[in-house]
Amino acid sequence: MSETTADSGPESGTGHIAEDGVFVVGTDTGVGKTVVTAGLTGRLRERGTDAVAVKPCQTGYPTDDDAAFVQSVCGTADAAVCLQRLSPPLAPEVAAKESDDVTLSYESIQDGVTDIVATSETTVVEGIGGLRVPLADGREVIDLVADVGLPALVVARSGLGTLNHTALTVQALRRRGVPVVGVVLNEYEGATTAERTNPPVIERMTGCSVWPVPPLDSESSNSVIDGVSTNLPQSVLQPAIER
Repeated sequence: MSETTADSGPESGTGHIAEDGVFVVGTDTGVGKTVVTAGLTGRLRERGTDAVAVKPCQTGYPTDDDAAFVQSVCGTADAAVCLQRLSPPLAPEVAAKESDDVTLSYESIQDGVTDIVATSETTVVEGIGGLRVPLADGREVIDLVADVGLPALVVARSGLGTLNHTALTVQALRRRGVPVVGVVLNEYEGATTAERTNPPVIERMTGCSVWPVPPLDSESSNSVIDGVSTNLPQSVLQPAIER
């Protein structure tokens, strides 16, 4: 019998981030983690919380620069930091091996993220690709999520195929003892039967609340911040906002 259909039922999502922050993880690359990270960070900062977004490692740079996107949305360089940038658009561990004179250390990445979490009011850490992406020194993104110790907000695609990817992602996090806040179905339009039926099915499979977020104009800071704020419940950020 599946873990999620055992007699005890699936675990429930926490429904809110921790006071010191959240780790935004994805079911895959390109699912919208950066938009959600920017929206969350921007919303927190608008409400008076000195929130900082952290990208542990950026690959595909400079074409891709997630920290710079968050800075642009929030209107200040103080809103985001990237610990390591690599040019090849590959998994970090692979990109480092394909680059000249680059040393990528898991310990330095972990220490860098942990230090920012410890010294910031609230930290929004953005993952790299999915959980099983090789990060450094034989460790994966899921190792960093577990070691940093923040609850995870899962970002997933809205359409066909997301049930399996999302359920496996939530299951992997729980097996490592990581609390799951809930699931964001990004770029949700409800145009297909799969999209319309996915939210209740994912809730049943995982026990997590599911929040569909429609396509947002990434060129507009207001669209990103307001779009995330409008479609995620106030309770998701309540501990960080009202202390």
